[in-house]
Amino acid sequence: MSGSLWLKPPTTVTPLPAIPRPRGEKHAAGEAAPGPAAGASPPGVAPALDGDGLAVDPIDELAARLDDFVALAVHPDEIAALLESDGMTDDHIRLTYGRADSFALAEDLYARVERRHTAPEAPPAGPWHSELAGCLLRGLVFALPGLAYVLAAPLLAGEHGRFGLPGGTIPLLAGAVTGWVWNQALSHRAYTWLGLGDRPAAARALLTGAPAGALAGAAVAFAVAAPGELPAALFAAGQSLYLAAATVLLVLGRERALLLALLPLAGAVPAFRWDLPDLLRGGLLLASLTAAVVFAALVLRPGVRRGVAGRGGPPRAASLPYGLFGLGSGLLVLHAGIGDTLVSGAGAVVALTLSMGPAEWLLHRFRGESLTRLRTLSTAREFRRAVAGTLVLCLGGYLTVLVGLTLTAVLAWPGAPWPTLPRLVTLLLIGTVLWLGLLLQAFGAVASAAAVCLVAAAAQTVEPAAGPAATGGAAALLAVLTCVLLVRPTAHRA
Repeated sequence: MSGSLWLKPPTTVTPLPAIPRPRGEKHAAGEAAPGPAAGASPPGVAPALDGDGLAVDPIDELAARLDDFVALAVHPDEIAALLESDGMTDDHIRLTYGRADSFALAEDLYARVERRHTAPEAPPAGPWHSELAGCLLRGLVFALPGLAYVLAAPLLAGEHGRFGLPGGTIPLLAGAVTGWVWNQALSHRAYTWLGLGDRPAAARALLTGAPAGALAGAAVAFAVAAPGELPAALFAAGQSLYLAAATVLLVLGRERALLLALLPLAGAVPAFRWDLPDLLRGGLLLASLTAAVVFAALVLRPGVRRGVAGRGGPPRAASLPYGLFGLGSGLLVLHAGIGDTLVSGAGAVVALTLSMGPAEWLLHRFRGESLTRLRTLSTAREFRRAVAGTLVLCLGGYLTVLVGLTLTAVLAWPGAPWPTLPRLVTLLLIGTVLWLGLLLQAFGAVASAAAVCLVAAAAQTVEPAAGPAATGGAAALLAVLTCVLLVRPTAHRA
């Protein structure tokens, strides 16, 4: 599985429009405009007069300047956010406009300006839009690395396991989790550079961070390996190197190159029924790993060039919550993979990883539908109802896809048992946690999503029997957080 399996690029913040300023003759010539931020007459200065010699109401004057923005607002809080972003303090608002604070002024502006909404964009020609093909491709490259475990299984077989798990499982899991955490945080930092329009800087971040993540994952795997688990530790080191290369390719938009690198793993399909020579198994694994590393090195060439001197970039601490979310969500998926049998557990993991492609597309659909409702609805109540309905439809669609993929995995996997109702419910709860967590992450609430996922994963690790209750509680809490955050129009403006 890819290190950026559950990564969504950080929300691209749409800046609020600047409040237009009145321009006098001197201002038009390029001189600085005096006066307070809103352009109204400061205390001690004669107020502006209209054509009849009457004083102009400063709120009417401000409403005229903000007419285009206020007419599109579905709640006064959107206007208050604009006023505050422009630097209007409560003292200035009381002196200039006679209102207590920005919220009171926003309500007045909202009442004075008639609602006007632009016509919605024409819908696409069909349902297969919003980069659905690209999202499905990402879901495929998330799941294909699982075939590497099928090829390597005879090579990793150990005599003694720990904690009731097969031999070699501990170093494999330790290396994988380390890679997920590191690469999730690294991906966020690189995406932040891309959001700033600096692709070479993103490549530089990946050029230094990806090798470090590969070394960290390999070091952890060797550190926890017991005697006799050296083959598993070596495989975990290769897995860490692949995760680093896959992160580079996914962040820089080279999914097709990654798919091409994963094609040798298709040789694992005959291994489901027939035994393959060890030399062939090892050769297919090395061919896929080498291709992924070579492709990643080729796309990182822009990162070799030196950047602008003294440019520090986004703070590294901002990427920490994304790494923690990767840790929590990764542990939940690992728990889903610990089934009554190895086959049933692997089928659950395959279904979850494949579902990440449709999940990403449904996240795009939710975002697009919400923005459309923001343009077409005129009241906050209508917007809340519409967004809640869209949320239910998108989440329901994702869970339906997850059930379909789970049943498909059962039919395609020889000897796979049908999932019991409790395991299917647990799988759907984990899917709910993942999708809602991704949604909150996409809207900037990654710290909340990470905290909930970590608590649920920790509870399930300490007491496996509490897994369904912990996952169900996490799903309910994320649902409440999502409803509280995303029914507000301001959450979709920013």
